[in-house]
Amino acid sequence: MEYFRNPEIKKEFTALFFLEILFGITAGFLFGYSGFIFEAVLFLIFTFFHFGTSYRRYNKIAELAKEINGFLHGYDLLTISRQQEGELSILETEIAKLVRKLKLQAEQLQTDKIYLLDSIADISHQIRTPLTSLNLIVSRLSQKELSEEKKRQLVHELEVLLRHIDWLIQTLLKISKLDAGTIQMKQEPVSVRKLLQIIVRELAIPMELRNQNLTMDCPEHVFFMGDLPWMQEALGNVVKNCVEHTPEGGSLWLEASENAVYTQIIIRDNGPGISRTDLPHLFERFYKGKNASEKSVGIGLALARMIIEKQGGIISAENDRQGGARFEIRFYKSVV
Repeated sequence: MEYFRNPEIKKEFTALFFLEILFGITAGFLFGYSGFIFEAVLFLIFTFFHFGTSYRRYNKIAELAKEINGFLHGYDLLTISRQQEGELSILETEIAKLVRKLKLQAEQLQTDKIYLLDSIADISHQIRTPLTSLNLIVSRLSQKELSEEKKRQLVHELEVLLRHIDWLIQTLLKISKLDAGTIQMKQEPVSVRKLLQIIVRELAIPMELRNQNLTMDCPEHVFFMGDLPWMQEALGNVVKNCVEHTPEGGSLWLEASENAVYTQIIIRDNGPGISRTDLPHLFERFYKGKNASEKSVGIGLALARMIIEKQGGIISAENDRQGGARFEIRFYKSVV
């Protein structure tokens, strides 16, 4: 370390030099040669002690600066608690905390970057698949020899694919908004019975086409604090998943109850159940289980969990003892 490169040290050294001359002349004038020698010895001892202490302090600061520079160039973190108690030790500890926080943020940013790249790849794949089908249908529609019945069939398939793409984009936008934290969920009393009735009406046609039976058991007094439109989205995805995995002529059960601790919603079916390998990953984004349909994207249950957890609830899935899948949602009451 170039100790005398510091402007403060140069100023101190210059000031002490002139003070030594002034005090030496004064001591010599008042006490003679012996007074001059005594003053010079005391001054040298003071100077050695002062600049020695200052040198060690500046040397520690220089080491700290060197370690910070090393961190900026990708080396390891700072070493904490090497200094004795004092302001310099406090400074080093606080810098070490800041460095650790910056490193954790950098690691998190790298993780988020990888996750973003994987998500973009998944999203592009999910959108590319129906777009490929759309291109094939459009090319077939341009053929002159097609019959009117075949054209109507292709147009219908075209409409289904367009609705699927629209749903996919809207769902991905909702997930991205929830990830970004730009959506504020309402905390209002939600009637579970009203919520379930809305979902049953929306899924009545697909259930009727599959000849499925639905039993709903929900007293009128069951409520929880949440956001009705968003819970309609979340619970609708869960029930829709059960409808798709329940065979024709199968049954579904929607049950709700409330006690002093929580409000509980249970969705059950008598389908094939959930594979053990799928259970740990069921709510992961873009995960498709063994029994998933070809049109499945793997984001419905992921969105449902995000919405439910955003409102302070929890959702779990398991295989019911009587067979089939069982989803359990709980909203715990606030402690007063």
